[in-house]
Amino acid sequence: MPTTVRDVRAKAGEDPITMLTAYDAPTASVIDDAGIDAILVGDSMGNAVLGHDSTLPVTVDEMASRTAAVARGTEKALVIADMPFLSVGTSREASVENAGRMLKEADADAVKIESGPHTVELTEHLVRLGIPVMAHLGLTPQRVNELGGYTRQGTDEESAKEIIDLAHAHEDAGAFSLVLEHVPSNLAARVTEELSIPTIGIGAGPEVDGQVLVYNDVVGLSERAPPFAEQFGDVRGEIERAVAGYRDAVESGEYPAEEHSHHAEELEDLY
Repeated sequence: MPTTVRDVRAKAGEDPITMLTAYDAPTASVIDDAGIDAILVGDSMGNAVLGHDSTLPVTVDEMASRTAAVARGTEKALVIADMPFLSVGTSREASVENAGRMLKEADADAVKIESGPHTVELTEHLVRLGIPVMAHLGLTPQRVNELGGYTRQGTDEESAKEIIDLAHAHEDAGAFSLVLEHVPSNLAARVTEELSIPTIGIGAGPEVDGQVLVYNDVVGLSERAPPFAEQFGDVRGEIERAVAGYRDAVESGEYPAEEHSHHAEELEDLY
C-alpha cells in the first residue's frame, strides 16, 4: 500500500522515519524498493544534478518535471515536492497555483515549504485546500544570501526560541511534519518533545522522529558532502571505473565484441 501523510504523521514518537531525495525515476525506484518511507524531490537538484552553485535557480517547471518522473518510479513511498525559491510566499494566488501544480500535474502527495513567519497563514490555507504541507525550519538554503552561507541555525537563545515558536505555529496551521536542518541536537530534541507531528532532521542530531539526506551524499556521488552527512557507498568511484573501462575497451578495439552485434546473411550480396 502507498504511504500517506497520515502514515508519516502516525510515526511520531513511534517508528523512525526514513527520507531521501531523488530527482529521476530510476533512482526513485531503487529508493522505493529499499523501503524508504518518503522521497523528497528537493530543490537540492540545483546543486546535485543541474550544475548550479545553489538551489535558487531551480524553477517551478523543473520541479514539476522532476517530481512527475519520481512519482512514475515510485509505488509505495510518499512523494514530496520541494517548492522552489519565490514559488510560494509572493502572493496567495501564485502560491496556491504553484503548489497545486505539484499535486495536479506532477502526482506529488505533498509539498515542502522553507518556512518562516510569512508561511504560517499560507500553510493553513494550502492545507485547507487539500495540499499537505511539510514545514522546514533551521537552515533554509533558499535564504543563503541573507544568511551569508550554509551556517548552523538556532545556536543562541533568541533564535532557538524563534524556531520553537515557528514550529508550534506551523503545527497549528496544519503541517503534517517538520524538517529541522543544521540546528543543535538539543534544540531539535526540544522541538520534537513539544510537537505532536513528526520532526525529520538533517544535521539535527538523533533525537528526532526521522532523518533525511541528499541521495548523492548517501551513495557517495557528491564531490563534497556536508559535515552532517555520511557516505554509505562509493557510486562516484564505481561510475569512474565503469566509464574508464568503456573508454579503454573502445580504444583497444575490445568493444564491441562479436556478441554485441549481429550479421544479416541476406545482406551478403549488397557488396
